[in-house]
Amino acid sequence: MRADDVLSDTANHGNFNGVPIRKGTIAAFLANASTWSDPASSTAQRATAEAHIAEALPALRAVGLFDVLEVRDPALRAWLAQSPPNPL
Repeated sequence: MRADDVLSDTANHGNFNGVPIRKGTIAAFLANASTWSDPASSTAQRATAEAHIAEALPALRAVGLFDVLEVRDPALRAWLAQSPPNPL
């Protein structure tokens, strides 16, 4: 399967398991996870990354991201595991 089989080049979002997901959600999560895990990130940067991750969690779970990939950072992995299924 290729990316355009999942979401066409002209589409900006799709619905997966009943959850609307914007194009770029997974890439944004990866960037935010890197910021959250980076010891050089400021408290404000980490808080912003955490808020953005929390907003994206329903979408990330709907596409099954965490069913096939494991977050390397043990602290972030634990935070994700204890986060409610739909934090918003």
